This record gives sequence, C-alpha cells and structure tokens, in this order.
Amino acid sequence: MKYSTIFHLVASVFNKKAVTCVLIGGFAVNFHNVARATVDVDFLTTKEDFESVFGLLEKEGFSKFSEQETFAQLKSGEGYFKDLDFMFVDQDVLDKIVKDGKQAIIAGQKFIVPSLYHLIALKLHAIKYNNKREYKDLVDIVDLIRNNKVDIKDIEFKNLCLKYGTEPLYKRILGHIGREES
Repeated sequence: MKYSTIFHLVASVFNKKAVTCVLIGGFAVNFHNVARATVDVDFLTTKEDFESVFGLLEKEGFSKFSEQETFAQLKSGEGYFKDLDFMFVDQDVLDKIVKDGKQAIIAGQKFIVPSLYHLIALKLHAIKYNNKREYKDLVDIVDLIRNNKVDIKDIEFKNLCLKYGTEPLYKRILGHIGREES
C-alpha cells in the first residue's frame, strides 16, 4: 500500500501542488472537542486549487461522483480510503480562514482546521443555503457551543449567526441551549 491512511495520501497530494486546503466537516468538529463519527473527509479550498490536485487524486483511484459550482465529492476506488468532499470558496475567504485557523496533526500529518467561530459560520452558511443540512449541522453547532463554552448571548456570536445564518436559526440555537440550561 502506497499510503497508510487517507491523510497521508491527501497531505502528499496537497504538498506536491503547494495547495492550501482546510480540514472541515467531522474531523474539524472533533478537533473542537465534539466527538462525532464521519464517513468522509471534508476540505475547504478554491475551485482552482481543487482542479490542480484532482488529476493526482484521480491517479490514486478517486473519481468524481458529484460536482456542483461550490463543491465536489470524490469516491475512492480503494475500499480502505474514505471518500473526499471539497467545498469551494474564494481565495480571500480561504486566506482569512487559514490565517485564523489552528494546526491539527492527524496520522502524523499537519492540517489546518478552522477556528471555532469560522467552523460555526461554515455550518450556519450550509444550513442557510441547504435546509436539508440543518438536522446534522445544527446538532454540531449546539455541541460546539456547549463543549467550548460559547456565550450565546454575546453580541459577537449573535452577529455571526445573523451574518452567516438567519434570525430563526439563531433563535433555534438559543432554544436548544436554553432547554439544556433549564
């Protein structure tokens, strides 16, 4: 086996092309003190950077099974590798998230994960533009808040929710946390 884990493969591919990707999804949630299982590995990057690494990923047995303007999903031809999802953002957004991001070591490989607030903002944004994601992402948001002792009444948190989510979503978050505090 050329790569012992998906993280070794991805780190090698990213490094060969000098591509910056931010680890998001379940592994980023886990990094921020929430235990959650995940069936794939999610990354945030630009569409251009994704396209520059896709050929190398394809050579390693990955193929696209879904692609839209804002994301691509890859399936591994090897049964022992997790699938890969890539969410696309503009370079300035990626730069901001990288600047505030944290370093995570997974399987001995270095990755950047978003700061807690950037991770919550990504999940709020996902719900805002795809309400089917609310069931999973709202649970993650509530767990991230609870496990990281976020003050939900703080104006910075409220503004984050209103900027990347919606007022009704912010109220649902308050309702979930309020029930736990009673």
